Parts: sequence; C-alpha cells; structure tokens
Amino acid sequence: MERRLTAILSADVVGYSRLMGLDESATLERLKACRRELIDSTIEKHHGRIIKLMGDGALVEFPSVVDAVQCAAVIQRKMPDRDHGVSEDKRIRFRIGVNLGDIIVEGDDIYGDGVNIAARLQGIAEPGGILISGTAFDHVAHKVDVGFAALGEQRLRNIADPVRVYRVLLDPAKTGTVILAPRPTRVVKLSAIAALATLFIAVAAAFVWQWTASAQRPSLAVLPFANLSDDQTQDYFADGITDDLITDLAALSNLDVISQNSVFPYKGKSHDLKQIRHDLGVRFVVEGSVQRSGDLIRVNAQLIDTSSGNHLWAHRFDGGAADVFQVQDEMGRQIADALGLKLTRSESERISRPPTANLEAYDYYLRAEQAARTGRRSRMLEALALFDKAEILDGSFAEAFAADAHASAFVWRMTYDDVLQSALARKRAYDKASRALALDPELPSPYAVLAIMQAVDRRYEQAIASAQKAVALGPANSEAHMAVAYVQLVWGKHADAAAAVETALRYDPNPSAIDRYTSGMVYFFQHDYEKATDSFQRARDSSENNSDFITPLVMAYVRAGRIEDARATVKELSRLRGGRECLAGWRIANANLRSEDLAFTVDALRDAGLPEWPFGFHGDEQSRLMGGEIASTVMGKVLRGNTEPSKSPAIMQVQMDGKAAFRSPTQMMTETVSVKGNLLCEQSENAFGQPSCGPVYRHANPADGTSYAYVNSTKVFYFSASD
Repeated sequence: MERRLTAILSADVVGYSRLMGLDESATLERLKACRRELIDSTIEKHHGRIIKLMGDGALVEFPSVVDAVQCAAVIQRKMPDRDHGVSEDKRIRFRIGVNLGDIIVEGDDIYGDGVNIAARLQGIAEPGGILISGTAFDHVAHKVDVGFAALGEQRLRNIADPVRVYRVLLDPAKTGTVILAPRPTRVVKLSAIAALATLFIAVAAAFVWQWTASAQRPSLAVLPFANLSDDQTQDYFADGITDDLITDLAALSNLDVISQNSVFPYKGKSHDLKQIRHDLGVRFVVEGSVQRSGDLIRVNAQLIDTSSGNHLWAHRFDGGAADVFQVQDEMGRQIADALGLKLTRSESERISRPPTANLEAYDYYLRAEQAARTGRRSRMLEALALFDKAEILDGSFAEAFAADAHASAFVWRMTYDDVLQSALARKRAYDKASRALALDPELPSPYAVLAIMQAVDRRYEQAIASAQKAVALGPANSEAHMAVAYVQLVWGKHADAAAAVETALRYDPNPSAIDRYTSGMVYFFQHDYEKATDSFQRARDSSENNSDFITPLVMAYVRAGRIEDARATVKELSRLRGGRECLAGWRIANANLRSEDLAFTVDALRDAGLPEWPFGFHGDEQSRLMGGEIASTVMGKVLRGNTEPSKSPAIMQVQMDGKAAFRSPTQMMTETVSVKGNLLCEQSENAFGQPSCGPVYRHANPADGTSYAYVNSTKVFYFSASD
C-alpha cells in the first residue's frame, strides 16, 4: 500500500440530475464540449492527472496545490462565458473543493481522508464557487491570483476533526486579499448569580489581560521571502526585502523582532508554525514572496498568529522597481497597524525614509549583504567590492557604509588575511563606521562595530560607551546587546556580560558562530561549563572553517572534567591546523582579557596538552640566548634560513632602529623588531597589533647551514645572521 501527500481537486455539476431530466442529450453534448474545450486542457496545463470521471463530476490529482487552486480558478472564471443562448435554468455550473492531504494509492485509484475532505468541501461550495482546506490555504496564500475569505472551522460529514475552510475570491479586484473569519458570538441566558459571577470573571480577565499586555511586547519573526521570479539569481532581491522589513520593524519601540541571522536558516524550507514558535519564541510570523520581472515587482505578504495559525493580515503590493521603497514603507506600516502598534512621529519618518535615491547603488548593496551574510572567505571579498560600488554611486548611503563596517570588522576579527590584511581591515572598519554615523547618527550597527574594535584595542571606557549607545538606538538589536556582552567580558564584568548575552539571544536565538563564541566565553567565566561547551560546539559546527572555534572548546572540556575529550580534541586541532595552534598564539589572540581571566584559560589548555609553541617546538634551555646576545645577533643584520613545517626559505632584514621586513613564499610583512628581556619581539598590524615574542636558541644545523632557532606564536625560524 502506497501513501503520499498530494493535492486533490473534486468537482461536480450543480443540479446534474435536474439538467438531465430537462434535456438529456443537450446536457451531455454541452458537458462534453465543456470538457473538450476547457476542462481537460486546463487540467493538463496545470499538470493535473484525472483519477476518475463520473457523469456529474471529476476527481483530479495535482503534484502542486498551487496548480490545483489555479486550475480551479481558471475553470470557474471561464464557465460564465459558456452556454450563450442557453436559459439560466439549463446552464452548467460547477462546485469545486480542493484539499492538500495524505492519500492511499491502489492501482490507478486513490482513497483516504485527503480525498474525502476535498469531496466534502465541493459538496458545500456555492454554485460557481471554490472552497479549499486550511492545509491547502497555508501553501497557496499569495501564490495564485485570487483572494480568500476565511470561513473558520467547519464540521464536515464523516470527517472526525473540524477543518479550516476558505472560500476562493475570484474577483480580480480581490486578488491578494485575505478576509478573516468573524469571531462567533453567543447569546446565553444567565441567572442573576451566574451573571454576577461572569461579570466578576470578565473584570478579572480584563485586568489580567491589561497587565499581561503591558508586561509583554508582541514578538515577531520575518521569514525569508520566497523568490518567485523566473530568474533565480534574483534571490538577493528577495533577501533584501526581508532584511529591510526586519530593520524597519526592529526600529519600532513596542515590538520585539528576531534578527536576520536567526530567520535565514528557514529560507527555502517548509514552515511549521509550532516549531518556529518553539525555536524563535515568537507570537507572530510574517511570510511572503517577491516576484521581479524587468522593472516590475510584486510582493505578497501575510501576518500569521503562530498560536492559532490564523492569518491576521495579508496584502499584495505591485509596482515598478522604482517603487520598492514605497512598497517597503507601506508593508511595514500595515503590519504595525495589524499588530495594533501606534507609530511615533520619529518611527513613522524613519520607516518612510528611503535608504538611497540611487536604485543601482541599492542593487549593489543588496548583493553585498547576501554575500556577507554567508561569512565565507570566498564571499567576503566579493561583498567588500560590492559595497565599494554602492558607496561610489551614492556617497550618502549610510546603510551601505554601516553594513560595510560590519563586514570589514568581521574579516578583521576572523583574521581573514587572504581577504584583507589585518591592518587594512581594521582601518576600513573604523573608516566605514565613522562615515555611516556622520551620515546617520541614529544607526545602532556602527556603534556596535566600534565597541568591538575599541574593546580589542583595550579602550574599554570608549568601548562600553559605544556599546551602550548602540543599545539605546536599537533596543531590539541583537548585535548591539552582543557588543555590550563582549565589552563587559573583556573588562571582566562577567555577570553584566551574561545579562547582555541573554538579551541578545532573545532577539537572535540562532546567532552566528562568532557570537556563539562570545556567548561561550561568557558562560565559561560564569563557570557554566555545560552552556559554554554547547556554545563552542555550535560555533565550531556552524563555522566555514570549524577549526576557528575548537580551542575554546578544549578549555571548556577541561573545566567540565572531560579531560579525555579535551586531549582528543587537541589532537584533532593539531591535525586541522597543521600543528600551528599553541598557547603562545592563544595569548596573543586574547591579550585584551584581564590577566587573571587569560591565565584561567591558559591553564586549562595546558592541562589538555596544547603545546607552548607551534609545531610542538621545544628548545634546549642550555642553548638559549639572553637579551644582549639576541640584540647583537639580530639587530642590524640579515637573517636567512627556513621556516617550519615545510622548510620554506625565509629572510628577515632588521635595521639597527628595529624597522624590519620578513619574507617567505607565503608571507611578506613590514614590522618593528625589538628585544624585551630575554625575548625577541615582532610587532606589526597583524595579531591585532599585539607584539609576538619568543626565545632564540643556538641550533647549529650543518645540513642547511643555519645557526639559530627563533620561535614565537606563529613561526619557527631557523636562521644564520650576516651583516
């Protein structure tokens, strides 16, 4: 026995027996002509398969419920134009019911409630009308050129549970409209005592409702709009509509909106409202579609209550490409109105303010945002180039500069030097954030970017001021709250950091890998090692290069008492990073932590077996050079040799004043070299500007002619020195 989910269309002729009694031969002839000229070809065009034909009706299966409803609409719209010259009482009219449900397949026939519900809907439809089930409606709303009127739940004969029913509105003027079912009213006779009790309950309920309404703000998620354009490369445009709607709604003071990062995993997937309500913790969902053809755009959107599945609002917006900002403005206003929100003057002005007057710049911006959202190295360089184009076309495009700053800061924090060298990424992030704020001081994102960068630069008071400004401008902005968490983390205020993380996660339940890392560090210093482990594991699993977040997972394992897991993970890390990961590198990357917090992490990593130096280097302390010996060996000299692990040739030229250059087949950098105590230090714009210091050993190797070995957080350099 085969079962499958399918769309079923059931149709019958209204008053068939009466028509046959009036004129049997004429009725049959007109019915055959109707099939031949309209019905069969329409079913075929919409990919339907006729299961069976009865004298007065048909049962048709469709692989797509959209095709089923569209087919029904075409038939019913064209039927009134047939039977010209035939009296009203002899005209052929159909009732049609459509359902999406599970069926049983036996040979060429189908059975089950999926079929029965379609037949029952057809039976109660008006002549010339179409009724569809709630399951069908959930998949076709705004995907066919009709409207819908909700009839509420209906009891259908021999169907156990009530079925949500919608009437299809065939009038073209109603296309895109969804009319909600009226709330039922009941008249009940009550005794005086019962009436008094009811009044008391009503007053109490009203009090509770008002208290709850004042304590709980509505929460909403905008799911990624579907791209219905023939050109699938227009995905970025649909994503942009989603992004901009989230940004507009998140700016409203009385609404909690889930961030872009947490909704985009739902892109292209079927929507289970209960699961979304559970995962994102929202009461309402906005979903929709975008269709772009040349200079024309069509946007369909609907607002759904996740607790009941009811559609509270729906609309279709049509216009030219130049009208895209007007469409977004109107959509945001109508959703706010449907939620009962009253916009302040500043909120109203902000929603109506177009981000740019240059549509070409806007197009580049949308493409850049789509590329940057991936977080992948291969797409980040593309994103930065597209931001450049948008900014060149419109130098006053504040949102483009803000998004550019965010992407550049991400490249800097992730040390994607193959995308943009650290010094350049750092400068770009500062410059773009500053430019964005000069153009629009009310944007929260640039302040959040500045807060992170100032914290890494150990300018903590400036950092917390920037982070708090970001939250003040964007109280529902998860990026702003995570910036507060990061600044408080590195400042050592772990309780405040934890509170900020919890707030950020309310708006972004599925954060990016780098924000999961921040959350994990906060939990780690709160000694909540279970949450820390979970956060680091999720960061590792969601990162393009999962080795980026393995090191903190090691220390969480150690503190949780999972020492064997920690040591196994160190071995995995060594394999993935080619032996480069070491304690010295961890110290450099986390130098902005308080010294006691950094020591707490290093002790855990050491217990797990993470080596002090890259490639497991161990020097002979009997052969170690002291400070004066290092200076006389290195300063003003040319150091030639090779580096681990491939023995690639390398050269370092060091002037007496410390200005230096290092070159190898994979690296070329200018830097400053100095001797601090008994360590040789290199300082460049890489490694967040922190000096990387290490010992120098006599290490004579006749095979390659080198005399010394120098090791720091990133290299093992065997060399000989000459003037």
